[in-house]
Amino acid sequence: MSRLKETYRIQIDEQTYSVEDPVITGLQLLDVVGKRPADEYLIFQVLQGGQLEEIRLDETTDLRKPELERFITFESDRSFRLVIDGRRFEWGRPLINGLELKKLAGVDPATYGIWLEVRGAEDRAIADNKLVDLQQPGVERFFTGKKTTTEGNSFLPAKDREYLAGRGLQCDEIVDGSNKGVIMRGFPLPSGRFDAGQADLLLLLPFGYPDTPPDMFFVLPWIKLAQIAKYPKAADQPFPFNGQQWQRWSRHNNEWRPGVDGIWTMLKRVEHALEVAA
Repeated sequence: MSRLKETYRIQIDEQTYSVEDPVITGLQLLDVVGKRPADEYLIFQVLQGGQLEEIRLDETTDLRKPELERFITFESDRSFRLVIDGRRFEWGRPLINGLELKKLAGVDPATYGIWLEVRGAEDRAIADNKLVDLQQPGVERFFTGKKTTTEGNSFLPAKDREYLAGRGLQCDEIVDGSNKGVIMRGFPLPSGRFDAGQADLLLLLPFGYPDTPPDMFFVLPWIKLAQIAKYPKAADQPFPFNGQQWQRWSRHNNEWRPGVDGIWTMLKRVEHALEVAA
């Protein structure tokens, strides 16, 4: 009785195939999916962590592993543009993962995160092994950030903490690079004024606070005036903090009483600015 020949299942471009050869070349893989002429295509193996490893035409890969082997192909004469932290890059593949993005940006992968910019909505965090498709319309824009929380070591004065707790505001104290910020989660917005009922509110605390006053404030998600569906005046620019692009409200503070004013003063000014926004 003849013995059935063993086959090996692989996935190429999200389609599953069966092959008989346990050790296969890049050229043979391209033949499986009919990519011809082969020298006009590249094929990459998707590794366990999500990284991509190119398989040259004459290079072999062993399919005798318990898990399904995955591969991705694309035309080799294409390049893709992307922007990271305002700098333009050319990338030779339609897919890129978070770790490769960090390496392009020149940041420490262990301490920095990277996000895909989504204008007018919450930016999308890209994990090291998460693939991003660069074939979407437009130039994909990314930004990096070093996210460090205070983990219980509060930099807010005790009076500020007591005031915020008394108002029932949920707050995070976050250090992002040289900036110290307090984020108030779900801060209530004036009823009917905006296209949202609440938003996260960010206040940056300058060096020397509380003797030095905070300046401006920031909200997320971005909000528009409900009646005209437009951003308020001087509130249409982004500000990067903690891996997200916040809506900056340029409302400046020219009067501050050291030893008297605190975060309660700033919040009252924020509430007034929201009430009169136009």
